[in-house]
Order: sequence, then structure tokens, then C-alpha cells
Amino acid sequence: MPAHKDALGTPQSLLILGGTSQIALATARRLIARRARTVWLGGRPSPELEQAAEHLRELGADTRTVAFDALDSESHESALGKVFAEGDIDLVLFAFGVLGDQATDERDPVAAARVAQTNYTGAVSAGLVCARALQEQGHGSLVVLSSVAGERARRWDFIYGSSKAGLDAFAQGLGDALHGTGVHVMVVRPGSVRRRGSTGRGDGPLSTTPERIAAAIDLGLRRRSEAVWVPGSLRLVMSALRHVPRPVFRWLPV
Repeated sequence: MPAHKDALGTPQSLLILGGTSQIALATARRLIARRARTVWLGGRPSPELEQAAEHLRELGADTRTVAFDALDSESHESALGKVFAEGDIDLVLFAFGVLGDQATDERDPVAAARVAQTNYTGAVSAGLVCARALQEQGHGSLVVLSSVAGERARRWDFIYGSSKAGLDAFAQGLGDALHGTGVHVMVVRPGSVRRRGSTGRGDGPLSTTPERIAAAIDLGLRRRSEAVWVPGSLRLVMSALRHVPRPVFRWLPV
């Protein structure tokens, strides 16, 4: 089946894993406004997932849902294979993940492992399945939502941060493995995200919003970027922080 992208390279068909994510839905809305027509929302079956699908239908997209559980790696090939069997996918967006609760998870190794399994090993499994399908169709983009937290482990979120560090490294390596195949891999590294109804953690000077991340994803796709920072100033900030000596870094309010 030929590629669905329009003359400007705008994705026409989307597969979003993490279909209730505010970032995912902001991205879908933006791409639907730019002529995306087919959307698959993957996630655990729930009223919230169905509501998200109905919202996108009201915007004019042919939206369907697919059962996807990051923790159930054995189901990924079957579930995602059914989506690709329905037709080519121009964009796969990995928007699933959990923050966990660092203070609680340090005392509960099972809960800590669940954070890692969701954010990292679930993405490895799904990423390899989607990468193979994209390579077989000969085109498409895989966008992976990483995090600035993966750039350097911090005392207050090293469980989450280490899972994102693994995800980030995996996505970069996958992009290199797929170079020259027609498949584009882009890593997105947002700062703290101000979500609807949230206060505190996401309100710092280098924080961002789902809508700004969606805009950055849209621009990165058109530029075929390999890495996108949101806000862009984080690139320089983290470049400096990576080289701060650990005894100093421990005391920095980051």
C-alpha cells in the first residue's frame, strides 16, 4: 500500500500507544488539523480510552482503539500486527509511561520494577514490533516520548529517570539501526509537563505543556529531526549539567 503522507509530508495515519495521554491527544488534534485522517489509539480498555477516541472522531478522524498493555509484552506482536494489517501507518507515537512515586517505590521493589517494566521493557518490545512493521512498509516515523529526567539521575526521581534513560538509549540505537531504511526515529525530551489540573512539579521555568510538546513533535517530523527538546533551551542546560561534578550536582535544586 502506498504511503499516506500528503505532499507536505504530513502524516495521514497515526498509531498512538498511550491513547489517553494529554500529550498524545494534543499531538493527534494538531495532526488532524493538518489533515491526518486515520488514528489508532492503543491502551488498556477503559471508558477514558473510548472517550478519547470519540473526541477525535468529533474532529473528523476515523478513530479506532486497540487493546495495548505495556506490561504484557507477549501480546504486542499480535495486537500491533492487527493494526498494521489494516493499512500503512505513517506515524507511531509512544506516549505511554508512568511516573511512579519515588518515596513509596524505594520501599517497594515490586512497584519500582513495574515503573521500569512499563517505561522501558514494554517500550523495547513494542518498539521492535513497530520498527519491523514500519521497515516492511518502507516508510514512517516512530516518535518516542523520553524525558529530561533520563539525562542524569536525580535523587528525587532516579527510578523514573533511569527507566527513561534506558528508553532514550534504546530509541537512539533503534534510529541508528533503521537509518537508510526509510524509517525515521525521533526522541522527544520534554521538561516537567504542566498538565490540566496539576500544580507544583510542572510549574518550573523550564516546564512545558502538552500543546507545546505537540507543536515540537509536528515541527520535528517536518524537519525529520532525530532529537527534540521541549523547551529548546533544555538542550544547553542539560549539556552543562551532565558535566557538573557529582558532589556539586547533589546539592543543585534540579
